[in-house]
Amino acid sequence: SLKEEIGSVCMDAKKLDTGLRDAISLLPQEVLGDILSLLPTKLAASTSVLSKKWRNVFALVHNLDFDDSVLLRPEERNEEWDVIRESFRNFVDRTIAMQCGSPIKKFSLKCQIVGDSEMAHVGRWISNAIERGVLEVDLSLKTYARLFLPCELFKSKTLVKLTLGSQISLMKMPPDVSLPVLKSLFIDSIFFDGGDLCYVFLPGCPVLEELFVRHEEEVGIPLCICSATIKKLSVYYDLESEIDFMGGMSFNAPSLVSLNYRDYALSEYPQVNLKSLVEARLDIHYSKVIKKPNLTGLIRGMSNVKTLHLSPASVDVISLCVKKHGLLLPVFNNLVNLSFGSKNKRGWKLLPYLLKQSPKLETVIIQGLDGYTSDLTMRVKVLH
Repeated sequence: SLKEEIGSVCMDAKKLDTGLRDAISLLPQEVLGDILSLLPTKLAASTSVLSKKWRNVFALVHNLDFDDSVLLRPEERNEEWDVIRESFRNFVDRTIAMQCGSPIKKFSLKCQIVGDSEMAHVGRWISNAIERGVLEVDLSLKTYARLFLPCELFKSKTLVKLTLGSQISLMKMPPDVSLPVLKSLFIDSIFFDGGDLCYVFLPGCPVLEELFVRHEEEVGIPLCICSATIKKLSVYYDLESEIDFMGGMSFNAPSLVSLNYRDYALSEYPQVNLKSLVEARLDIHYSKVIKKPNLTGLIRGMSNVKTLHLSPASVDVISLCVKKHGLLLPVFNNLVNLSFGSKNKRGWKLLPYLLKQSPKLETVIIQGLDGYTSDLTMRVKVLH
């Protein structure tokens, strides 16, 4: 049980303390708090039973991480399931209470939510972290119902980094989202109500610099990513069965410097504003669902890029669009470095065309050449 595990850890901690009592007592409590912050929360919390001093030290721990997967295994659900879940909830409640409302830097919670009562517990834990001025929140939650996250989470004045996952549907977000210092946002397979991500969430993050969005086996992906401040964007979509309903994808990110984009080729890219783009990685795959993909908007919108990495799948799709669908490559006036690879003749025929459209190109990294065990880097003058 959880109590037995904590008791065992405490016995070991007491033995350790007996041998190092004098050395440890010389350290300031703030230093001890920093040391305990590097340990798993369950282990750090167990030290609070050693003495009154250690109880006070645990209040200085600034990183909290709770993970019910170390106790609960869905494939082994039995009569002890509910008992173990209650033990986990009690452990989180006791740990938070021992902290006495002291400030924390990071709050991490990974758990399954079954029923409204557990959802209320989770909401209370998140609100507690926000009230204590948390800088980073990492939530990996699983539930079969639509999840309501507390409004406080979307109005934090201290939150710098937020991670939300995975495969859950969120209730309607508050219309007045305000995260004035949030710089990094990571979203893993989250279904937002309507256009909440594009038109409510992102506008409420005025200094956002990094955005990561991944959708696998979950519908409701954003069809437009719009932000005037983001500099690094990663988009990973793997939803071939849904792309015929998407229509198109837009990127309006004039300050973006780095783009990493993986998806199936769509029917259109109606708006692509990436005028500050320096480096891009494209991994675009062809799908029979979209018989006539149109990459014109995407390729033209990236024409200012300086370093371009094209996967073999991307080369194949671009070649197909050039040969059969009338795609005209723009002039890449700033392109200096190109990584290029292909698995078929059609793809390799694209390389001379791309070189012609890149007047300042200096280096080409060739991938997948027969007879080479690794990539081949060449100066463009050598290629000519």
